[in-house]
This record gives sequence, structure tokens and C-alpha cells, in this order.
Amino acid sequence: MRDRYPVAVHLLFIRDGCVLLARRANTGWGDGQYSVPAGHVDRGETVTAAAVREAREEVGLRLAVADLQMVHVMHRRSDDDRIDFFMRALHWHDEISNCEPYKCDDLRWFALAALPPNIIPYVEHALICYRAEIWYSEFGW
Repeated sequence: MRDRYPVAVHLLFIRDGCVLLARRANTGWGDGQYSVPAGHVDRGETVTAAAVREAREEVGLRLAVADLQMVHVMHRRSDDDRIDFFMRALHWHDEISNCEPYKCDDLRWFALAALPPNIIPYVEHALICYRAEIWYSEFGW
């Protein structure tokens, strides 16, 4: 029998050398730590469709698939094995807002070269890989 891995998509909103980070709250996992807007890919949904959906749900942006660029893929060990896709939003026109204040108590820009100490480790690793143009990594093994 083959394993089935949870799949997630993570969105990188980058401007002027800074990345948008959200501090998790009231979720039961990673609360108090920063991450990028992200979410699971639903059954029957493509990675790009999930990215478009998550952008709308979490930060109020209407993105098109053409606005997205795949920048990193990670095979990660956590409580189970996972596959994470990291996509950069190349363009957006709406104003970014915190659409899930019950799950996120801070949404702000951080310099890519000076990430906060309370960032989720695998997200920090992905951002380091992004800056180094490393397209694939394995984390937590």
C-alpha cells in the first residue's frame, strides 16, 4: 500500500526585499509563530487553485493562476510526511488585509534578510532556499 501525503501550498508575497508573514493564533499548531499565508490542498483541487483560494481566504487578494510562480517544493517530515509547494505571487492589485483575525493576530512585512526569531523553522528554511534559488529541499529527516 502506498502512503498518501498531506499537500499544502504556501504563498510568498514579496516586495522591496520583504516578505509578508502572519503570526498564527488560536489554531492549536504553531501559535505565536510566523508563517506565510498557506493552507492544505483539498481533494480534487490543483495546487494553483488552492493558492488562489488561500490568497482570497487569508489576505483578501484575488489572484489569477498567471500571477503565481512555483519557487520551491519541500518534502518534509513532521507528525507525518508532507509535501509543501511554495508559490510566489508576482502581481496583486487589491489591498492586503487580515481576513482571518481569529487565526492570525499579526500580519506584517519582514526583511528577507532579517526574519523574526519566532518563525516556523521549515518556513524559514523555504525562504532561505528561495533566496538561494534552490528549487527542492527535504526538511526534518
